Amino acid sequence: MVTKPMTDPKVTIHTPRDPNTLSNYHNWVTRHTSANFAIDFDQRILRGNVVLTMESLTDRESKEILLDTSFLSIGGVSVNGTEAKWNLKDRMEPFGSALAIQLNDGIAQGEQVVVDIKVDTTDKCTALQWMTKEQTSNKKYPYMFSQCQAIHARSIFPCQDTPDVKSTFDFAIRSPLPVLASGLPTGAQDYEDGTLLYTFRQKVPIPSYLFAIASGDLACASIGPRSTVWTGPQELLECQWELDGEIEPFIQAIESVVAPKYQWTQYNCLILPPSFPYGGMENPVWTYATPSIISGDKQNVDVVAHELAHSWSGNLVSAASWEHFWLNEGWTVYLERRILAAIHGEAHRHFSAIIGWKALEDSIERYGKDHEYTKLVVNLKGQDPDDAFSSIPYEKGFHALYAFELLLGKDKWDKFIAHYFETFKFKSIDSYDFKACLIDFFASDAEASKKLEEFDWDRLFYAPGYPEKPQFDDSMVKRCYALADKWQARAQKGDPSSFEPHASDIQGWVANQSVVFLERVQEFAASLSPADVNLLGATYGYTASATRNIEVVSRFLQVGLMARTKETYEPAAELLGRIGRMKFVRPLFRLLNAADRELAVRTFERNKGFYHPICRQMVEKDLFGGEGEGK
Repeated sequence: MVTKPMTDPKVTIHTPRDPNTLSNYHNWVTRHTSANFAIDFDQRILRGNVVLTMESLTDRESKEILLDTSFLSIGGVSVNGTEAKWNLKDRMEPFGSALAIQLNDGIAQGEQVVVDIKVDTTDKCTALQWMTKEQTSNKKYPYMFSQCQAIHARSIFPCQDTPDVKSTFDFAIRSPLPVLASGLPTGAQDYEDGTLLYTFRQKVPIPSYLFAIASGDLACASIGPRSTVWTGPQELLECQWELDGEIEPFIQAIESVVAPKYQWTQYNCLILPPSFPYGGMENPVWTYATPSIISGDKQNVDVVAHELAHSWSGNLVSAASWEHFWLNEGWTVYLERRILAAIHGEAHRHFSAIIGWKALEDSIERYGKDHEYTKLVVNLKGQDPDDAFSSIPYEKGFHALYAFELLLGKDKWDKFIAHYFETFKFKSIDSYDFKACLIDFFASDAEASKKLEEFDWDRLFYAPGYPEKPQFDDSMVKRCYALADKWQARAQKGDPSSFEPHASDIQGWVANQSVVFLERVQEFAASLSPADVNLLGATYGYTASATRNIEVVSRFLQVGLMARTKETYEPAAELLGRIGRMKFVRPLFRLLNAADRELAVRTFERNKGFYHPICRQMVEKDLFGGEGEGK
């Protein structure tokens, strides 16, 4: 077994654990960040400066501060009010260029310096998406939002762009349109030339990837005692209806499991334009969420449970590097499913886990069972963390934690959950810290201690491929599988009269049961005739014209593409032009590419300006194998 002593909870910076940063964070740590920017919608850049309060971790050993940057325009640097010498080192893909700041003298351990950097973003910034007014729903004003995970904050401002470093933040953002940032709002003031200065403060230390800003034609409405929803004026009422009363029960459910209580004061949701590449991003105070959760049936609101759970796992206790990303996402999926159990019943937790297992299978089979990225702890040296993004850290991470629940018993495990988050709050840790904390907690419990001593930790952390699959309560999936079996038998017999489908087949189902059914159908979709695919969609209302639920529509279109049903080609291309969430975009593009490459390429070329830069880059790799435009 690989063993590492437990981190002293008082220590916030350790021997460097992040291979994806160029900063010398073993010598320096950022304690506070003040970001001051003006948003220029015409030039599509941010102009301003960032002030970093940095503490020396060594005793006069370092006369240089290295910070991460990527495609930034640096206008000058001062240290403690005095102009400093600086230079940008050669670019190292995919990590950018280190900004080297020279100090006249070494700094005593514990002493702080104030580094003020004048900086503008450029048109190569990978963290910002700029939308013209024509790309918004009411077509009146432009829109801008950020997405900094994993290593994109460095394309907005010089920073120690590693989750192993956390700092408090102040934001001062000037814009002609309303602004949100990942802190608590402290006012809008100082009117000047049609703009206001919007200020925010984040007192809880956060890593750089949780830096977030957005600006556009925004309106808000209350959805709970400590929650609001923000979105475009056109969409506000339907978003309020979808989320009203849903958030507070989630918060109370998770607070019954996890200590400490919610630390961020408010929990608000920003429903972003449809080009947002993720289901949600757990930016503190304001979760950024895809509009695909607004389905008119409250069936996709559980996405918010995941982002809310990040308020503890990821935001409060953070993985020290992207190699240990499972500590963020595995814990979050685990806590999300505990919320579902509290709200809907234990069967729903197992139902969600069954859906998750299918996503895990898809990712592992796509990479290959022996691929590095199918491990729980991965090696990302020299690699772009975005390339390793998949359901694996989410679902394999969940199964790691669920295995401990089964091993130790739920009552004992729940006591550890509270201890874990209380011990490591405000800190960044790796998998070995987690292991040591778990072993230490049960050291006085002979039975639990023996089980953990015999546990195969190397297999957990480093074995590629599948984890052991537990027995799930399948009460909610039996009808889904039974219906899929009827369709499979119909296809194999080639006799339409062997099974006559009716809308009543799915009566009483929640939307995710349709998702499970369609994912089972995908396993034999190639044997379906186009007539069967069209009948399935029309009978159950799975077509884009029949439902707004993209979770369902996308799965149906995947069935159609697998079955080479031409009637689904254009609807798939149309959906790809109005949603940018990678969960839907990448699988649909891969399948459309296999079915009709000309249409896939034409669809991408037509919509690439609509996609977020991260999504656009990933789809280019899928379609062109690294040889497409921009490569």
